[in-house]
Amino acid sequence: MTLPTVTAGALSFSPGPAVTSKLEAFTRLSKDDRAALSGVTRNFRYVDARRDVISEADRPRHVHLVLDGWACRYKQLPDGKRQIVSLFVPGDFCDVNVYILKHMDHSIGAITRLRIAMITPEEMNCLTSERPRITRALWWHELVAAAIQREWTLNIGQRTAYERLAHLLIELYLRLNTVGRARDGRCDFPLTQNDLADATGLTSVHVNRTLQDLRRDGLIELERKQLHILDMERMMNVAMFNANYLHLDREGRHLDSNE
Repeated sequence: MTLPTVTAGALSFSPGPAVTSKLEAFTRLSKDDRAALSGVTRNFRYVDARRDVISEADRPRHVHLVLDGWACRYKQLPDGKRQIVSLFVPGDFCDVNVYILKHMDHSIGAITRLRIAMITPEEMNCLTSERPRITRALWWHELVAAAIQREWTLNIGQRTAYERLAHLLIELYLRLNTVGRARDGRCDFPLTQNDLADATGLTSVHVNRTLQDLRRDGLIELERKQLHILDMERMMNVAMFNANYLHLDREGRHLDSNE
């Protein structure tokens, strides 16, 4: 995998297949496995920033896989208040089995312009029935997604605003690093203060103040939609961050392919 390079004024990353990198965090895939994944991602569409990929109450007909860009899962109250309950980066499946539902009970929205694969139920069933390593990797993917949800609940319930934001920034950096979209503490970061507020249960004013505190303490630089974590070890300490819930140490290595 080609490592990302830094260019003047922006971060440029390899456009390689993020889903392969993501699933190979859990198990090594064979050449045929990678070809099968490539095959089901050929049908894709673009979604403009701040538009819904699919809205609550819509009937889901596809499994959505983020190829490029950022998205979120959110719930919205009748008065317009929004809670972001998940963030999706390249390589993330929005819901592996969502097509079994009659109606969506949440919305998936684009944060940036998205390139998103639309995998049919038939393609997904074929993929999982014929590719056992992919199936197991998808199990890991879903277990990690559930672990992230538990960590977010802990974040909102028990961490301070300072700890909460630091924790989220580290998590996103590590997830991007797994798929080759981050390096040396740097990554693109398109979330607005309103997005961060909706994801952490804070007000945008509180988010602004807390980000200033993180900058003042020499932990981050955040400008022009780029994040630089200046001291990862200290940042992890202040956030009480334990990366175990992301399961990035290839716990599925006993499933490695010899092909």
